[in-house]
Amino acid sequence: MIETLPLFHRIAGQPIILLGEGEAADAKRRLIERAGGIVHTQITPTARLAFVAHEERGAAEREAQALRAAGVLVNVVDQPDLCDFTVPSILERSPVLVAVGTGGASAGLAKALRLRLEQILPQGLGALAQALGAARGALRARFPDVGARRRALDAALATGGVLDPLRAEAGAVAAWLADPAPGVAAQVIEIALRSPDPEDLTLREARLLGSADLICHEPGVAAAVLDRARADAGRRAIAAGESVGPAAGGLCLVLREIPS
Repeated sequence: MIETLPLFHRIAGQPIILLGEGEAADAKRRLIERAGGIVHTQITPTARLAFVAHEERGAAEREAQALRAAGVLVNVVDQPDLCDFTVPSILERSPVLVAVGTGGASAGLAKALRLRLEQILPQGLGALAQALGAARGALRARFPDVGARRRALDAALATGGVLDPLRAEAGAVAAWLADPAPGVAAQVIEIALRSPDPEDLTLREARLLGSADLICHEPGVAAAVLDRARADAGRRAIAAGESVGPAAGGLCLVLREIPS
């Protein structure tokens, strides 16, 4: 189970309440303005988000209670137990945004992870995303079937693929769409699990879980492992040892329970 639901919230042109002064308040002001929000230093009835940056906990708690009573979601700086939402460390490759959060446990850890990712993700990643967005119509024309389109895109974006996000440039999208090569063939792949811990999955197994269209799983497969699958992938429970026939389309992944 995840403790919070990550969301990207559009605030451009919207009123955002900011209460408090000092370095923490200044940092939140810069963040709000970076996303196009309009800072208000008092409760306003049209605002839906608020940041409280008081060093004294009692004052912060009183402000947070008043804001919640007005129907506003609140973030209290350095007081995660008083927060309705937390702010992640942000890596920007516009329009690509990578948000790293720890649920308020350690802003320092979130920043360290973001800095590590800064070294990995190329500056041209945003241009690749824009090219893919501009090519939506061409993608639909090239792959009319939704499943076929998703499988072809997954294969192209995979490590070493023609649109590998760590290597491909924006111009690669047009070249890929012009390639007459067929999409990914339907297939069934079985994985014999060794542990209920998803961290014990190999890189290949984790990649297959993240791209499969259908997950067939025996009774003993841990929920933590199933959670690593795509959220929109189909799920089907099967009996232990049950065989699974050829996939009707796309990738069918069969997860076998840990041998007793």
